Amino acid sequence: MLTLKVIIQDPEEVVRRLSKKHFDAKEIIDQIITADGLRRSTQTSLDNLLGEINMLSKSIGTLMKEGKKEEAATARERVGVLKESSRQLDETLKEAEQKIQNLLVNIPNLPHTSVPEGKGAEENLIERSGGEMPLLAEDALPHWELAKRYDLIDFELGVKITGAGFPVYKGKGARLQRSLINFFLDCARDAGFIEVQPPYLVNSDSGFGTGQLPDKEGQMYHVGVDDLYLIPTAEVPVTNMYRDVILDEKELPIKNTAYSACFRREAGSYGKDVRGLNRLHQFDKVEIVCIEKPEDSYARLDEMVRYVQTLVERLALPWRILRLCGGDLSFTSALTFDFEVYSAAQQRWLEVSSVSNFESFQANRLKCRYRDADRKTQLTHTLNGSALALPRIMAAILENYQTPEGIRIPAPLVPYCGFEIID
Repeated sequence: MLTLKVIIQDPEEVVRRLSKKHFDAKEIIDQIITADGLRRSTQTSLDNLLGEINMLSKSIGTLMKEGKKEEAATARERVGVLKESSRQLDETLKEAEQKIQNLLVNIPNLPHTSVPEGKGAEENLIERSGGEMPLLAEDALPHWELAKRYDLIDFELGVKITGAGFPVYKGKGARLQRSLINFFLDCARDAGFIEVQPPYLVNSDSGFGTGQLPDKEGQMYHVGVDDLYLIPTAEVPVTNMYRDVILDEKELPIKNTAYSACFRREAGSYGKDVRGLNRLHQFDKVEIVCIEKPEDSYARLDEMVRYVQTLVERLALPWRILRLCGGDLSFTSALTFDFEVYSAAQQRWLEVSSVSNFESFQANRLKCRYRDADRKTQLTHTLNGSALALPRIMAAILENYQTPEGIRIPAPLVPYCGFEIID
């Protein structure tokens, strides 16, 4: 959530920058400025009124001691009238503050100056790429056919148990999935991230803190009886560990990693791009989360991007990094880099990670602050990234590593899964 100070200081600049996200903020910014003007004037009137009430209240005792009972009675009546006026002003103040809050939560984060112009994914910029494209036989199969041939993943059984988008991993497929989780967690630990194991359900305060709520797209699964939400990513519970916390500057940066199942309704998704593992309602992911000082957050973002790059390089998958344009940037992000790996059998790029800097946008919602060297409290910056999301990594491994003899296992995963080939 943007701070009111940022908006009031330069509303035209806020409107200009949000236009890069194709968000017309002029009307809502004008409403905020009007409501803030009312809030300020009401606060001034209330302060003056309370000052007068305090002065009159003190005078009543003096008047009584001096025997001026009629004047004391008049003062009491005046205090009663002023208290009613102060109650009305207090209600007006609270209404103005609530209106400002309701408007602020609907404004996206400001994009970083390096975010390119663009309306959608087709206008994202390729930052860099690497890895060798595999040369597959003409009869190479997509991962959903390989999963069926080698009895690795049962999509139909998942439909029977739950519904589409909830696959069942079996045998060597389940072992490969588990090996990827352990590999990613071990790599994160070696890179200095502290592992946590978060809940898979969060309350509405947590959903609001990281910007998933209000859920405008209806992508979160809601447990109505208990008013809880299934997490779409471990980012939500892990970042909320620091909600309403004041950290010491010496504690920063905080670097956490977590494995979790993730749950997304993926409303409106259909067609060939959702086949097999390409888009699921439940999937596994290892997440990295950082809490950082504002002046160091973009250096931290670069470090996180380089770290994710090492993962796809170690798996020897063709990869590329995209800098997202304004139209493809999320509501909460200031700058995002997407990682994609190439699926040779599908002949298309698959997104496997997003690494983002939210600056103080989430921290303002979370009230996540730190005390600097002068003991003043400031909002932190928050960052997170997928490191990595498993479904499309699994798809790319199955497709790119297929041979006439079977599916080879990337060398770093062999010690984890205990076999070198699926045949």
